[in-house]
Amino acid sequence: MIRRSGPFLLAVVLLAACGGGGTASQAAPAQSTPAASGGPVSLTIFAAASLNGAMTDAVAAYAAVRPGVTITVSSDSSAALETQIEQGAPADVFLSADIENPKKLVDAGLALKTAEIFAGNKLVIIVPSDNPGGLTTARELDKAGLRIIAAGDGVPITAYANQAVANIASRFGPSSLVEVYNADIVSKEDNVKAVLAKIELGEGDAAIVYVTDANGSDKVKTIDIPDSANVPATYAGVVIKASANRDAAQDFLDWFAGPDGQAILAKYGFLPPPA
Repeated sequence: MIRRSGPFLLAVVLLAACGGGGTASQAAPAQSTPAASGGPVSLTIFAAASLNGAMTDAVAAYAAVRPGVTITVSSDSSAALETQIEQGAPADVFLSADIENPKKLVDAGLALKTAEIFAGNKLVIIVPSDNPGGLTTARELDKAGLRIIAAGDGVPITAYANQAVANIASRFGPSSLVEVYNADIVSKEDNVKAVLAKIELGEGDAAIVYVTDANGSDKVKTIDIPDSANVPATYAGVVIKASANRDAAQDFLDWFAGPDGQAILAKYGFLPPPA
């Protein structure tokens, strides 16, 4: 079951995930909550790479209200993190850039049956600052020879981007746009942050990423995807059933999906959970 939540604020510590990230941890104060009642508590949060900046602020904010709770954040693509949890990686909370990956864990009996929808996002096209491909509109994604950077199969941004390209083709034409776009993909990255980095380095001419990722970079220019073709992204979180600190994990997820978390996420350009 998916539970939709309203505004939220989050406090988190950033850590790199398997395959090339970094780790960090931070003590968070514990007041009269299940998390803190039994003494110091450690939580591991697996979070989609697009949440990196917001999670850093969230950990710091959570520390101010939950002393005694130590949070470590592992960041990668939602698909990679879901697979790691399936394979037994220790995690207490999973924050995904889609609904599908948390649902996989619920369906497999690995997560509690209350997935919280905590944020929304939109898509945008990014190009390097000097725009070597000369892209000016979403319709021009069918330009032959354009070097497209994408994410790998199974990464949420890939499904969102593919749907957006199909929408652009059906609404603005030509019908061959999808075929040309796919033929122009020169690299498939592990997650959306890696896609952004490739464009920042000029190793590609264009990519589709979340608006929040583009907002955090001064090395790319953005090209809007018309609202009629854009694809809303929905972020959801679950508490992992194997967690030794389920109450503390649920407390964090509720806090993250609540008014305080909403304020942090909004600062990074995330949208409120869809109604």
